[in-house]
Amino acid sequence: MSNRRIFIKNTLGSFAAVTLFNRAFPITGSSGQKQNLGVALVGLGYYSTDLLAPALQLTKYCSLQGIVTGSSEKAKKWQQQYNIPERNSYHYDRFKDIANNPDIDIIYIVLPPSMHAEYVIKAAEAGKHVWCEKPMAMTVDECQRMIDACKKNKVKLSIGYRMQHEPNTQKIIQFRKDKPYGNITKISAAAGYFDSRTHHWKQIKALGGGSMYDMGVYPLNATRYVTGEEPVAVTAKQSTTRPEIYKEVDETMQFTLEFPGGAIAECETSFGKNMNALQVTCTKGWYKLEPFQSYSGIKGATSDGRMLNAVIPNQQAKQMDDDALSIIQNKPVLVPGEEGLKDIRVVEAIYRSVKQGGRVVI
Repeated sequence: MSNRRIFIKNTLGSFAAVTLFNRAFPITGSSGQKQNLGVALVGLGYYSTDLLAPALQLTKYCSLQGIVTGSSEKAKKWQQQYNIPERNSYHYDRFKDIANNPDIDIIYIVLPPSMHAEYVIKAAEAGKHVWCEKPMAMTVDECQRMIDACKKNKVKLSIGYRMQHEPNTQKIIQFRKDKPYGNITKISAAAGYFDSRTHHWKQIKALGGGSMYDMGVYPLNATRYVTGEEPVAVTAKQSTTRPEIYKEVDETMQFTLEFPGGAIAECETSFGKNMNALQVTCTKGWYKLEPFQSYSGIKGATSDGRMLNAVIPNQQAKQMDDDALSIIQNKPVLVPGEEGLKDIRVVEAIYRSVKQGGRVVI
């Protein structure tokens, strides 16, 4: 934690002048299209506070221009810290007013999953482009309504799968296409950490808690981007070592995915133990990333000695700049809503497998 904050502090110094200039004088291209888009963060918890807001000080194509929070104390603190005008600070009760604010081009939803659908749809109806943290939503139906709302209002929707923007991850996605190690036969993917909290939204079903919705979409999404296929069946098992805490949701989920090309993926996610590895076994070798979803950097190797150790200054900044540039250039975003929906379709099947106690065809 301290190393990350030191890194952010040091890096911010190099970009502060550029960021302040862009904030004061939004750059426009020859066509009149803004070249630096204003972002409003909805929900000012840990991810917005410690990661997204600092990352937005490093971006080239977007900048922090607004906030939405239910806390007046947080609002005042953020206004002072990031020079956010009072007119760009909104309470949830005034969310609709953001439609009339030309400073805000993008609304980034950083709320518990149970609230994603509601606020993505509201953001789309306000005529703003939408970024939404993963998991996209609680159900496939919610995901589809989010997609439909954005299409109806002619705005772009991107899901915050930052790893798909990360260069080492993009390298193994390219392996799938070029097949330097042959066809994929087996995948092992695990993501988890020990969460010592006893009463947090991640442990409350109604808010979208559970390890599968939170950390579980990392290994799930990884199996899909390394194969380029959609799983056809799943067998899952849920467990807990702390039933007094994990009464409503899963602490640990193990799931096996079957892919149409013959690959089998053994996956695990947990709030009870530390895990962070992805390995892909092929007919002519293997490759792995360990860690494969860490904020502090991704590292990996291959069976023939290649090192996967490309470094970028900030993952969240890269993700947001990629998505902002897609909006500016009117090109498809890298991770659209349809990608988030495909994961939730599998998540629903995983929970059906747990309930039924066996294999479920997707």
